[in-house]
Amino acid sequence: MFGAHARDHLLPFTFIRPVADIRLGILTIREKWEIFLGNKTSTLTQEYLSDKYPLIREEDNVLINGSVIPSKQIVEEIRELDPNQTLVSGDILIAHRVRSEDIDNMDAELLEDVEPMHTKSPVVKLFLLSDLIVLNQGQILADYMLLTAGRKSQPIPDHVRVISPENLFVEEGAKLDLITINASEGPVYIGKNVHIMDGAMLRGPLGVGDSSIVRMGAKIYGGSSIGPFCKVGGEMSSSIIFGYSNKAHDGFLGHSVIGEWCNLGADTNTSNLKNNYDQVRLWDYAEGSFTDTGMMFCGTFMGDHSKCAINTMFNTGTVVGVNAQLFGTGFMRNFIPSFTWGSTSGYTTVHIDKAIDVARRVYARKDKEFTIIDEHILRSVFDHTFGYRKIM
Repeated sequence: MFGAHARDHLLPFTFIRPVADIRLGILTIREKWEIFLGNKTSTLTQEYLSDKYPLIREEDNVLINGSVIPSKQIVEEIRELDPNQTLVSGDILIAHRVRSEDIDNMDAELLEDVEPMHTKSPVVKLFLLSDLIVLNQGQILADYMLLTAGRKSQPIPDHVRVISPENLFVEEGAKLDLITINASEGPVYIGKNVHIMDGAMLRGPLGVGDSSIVRMGAKIYGGSSIGPFCKVGGEMSSSIIFGYSNKAHDGFLGHSVIGEWCNLGADTNTSNLKNNYDQVRLWDYAEGSFTDTGMMFCGTFMGDHSKCAINTMFNTGTVVGVNAQLFGTGFMRNFIPSFTWGSTSGYTTVHIDKAIDVARRVYARKDKEFTIIDEHILRSVFDHTFGYRKIM
């Protein structure tokens, strides 16, 4: 899988992972493709990510654009590709069937000689950070159908108040306390071993990933995706949390995307609407500037390993890099580079050795190992993002 053109626009999330491993809806893009294909996939990605996401070469390979969302028809068309043939939609390259020896030599000149097949299917493609918010609700619906087709939900306890129970699917091991679920406006998917505590109110469309905890009194609105092994409390609306991250306390998270291994302190709030109702501008790494999103509602986009202290306030349309450590009063800047430590009164650099030490501790709390490969990735991101910290 590959997605080079989208990759720079989707930073900071693609500093740590290939485009295909971004969570959109209930599943990651890779997980969607693997269900449709019935096979595991590998990745053609940046060199510093390749040890964690290696490319497995076969005699005959099909490279799939990791920013394209799969559909049944697209998968059928990919299976029909002849050697050295591409599947395209306009100027979007969806897939390319290629011999192993040609993978390293793929360039525009090589593809000029390729016979294209034009898809008959509408193409959904992830390209910008704002697309994560725009596309998420539809992807929750699609993933719900994909995950539950032909299957039966676990029984819903009598003490759970449910509106439209036919749109609720509960996986094995999930524990539902005295809660309210409204699935009348979209389905609600509860993953394996999820615990939803007393007083929580959930509204679809919504996905809660395996082993996550929704804490007492939480208010989770539709269009939200909670990845695996998260703790979520307070108020959340139209937002995505990739996984292994905590927003455990009161505070508002709206039209926002939070990477893995993040922690939002108690009463952290994200603004998702400007007082003058203007469309929101958002930092775009590929452009090196703020660009118009065309959206009125747009919150915070926080890269992996970043954390903020209690009572942190994020302005409308804020991009936070990888491993930023933030605290203090007042609204944070709209663009905060990776490995930034500080507050509105001033910023400095997080020492990379300290960042790695903290990451090891955080992984251990979730019974995960922070490997030498993970360390190499974090050090590489630290080096790659040096120039952004110079402007702070």
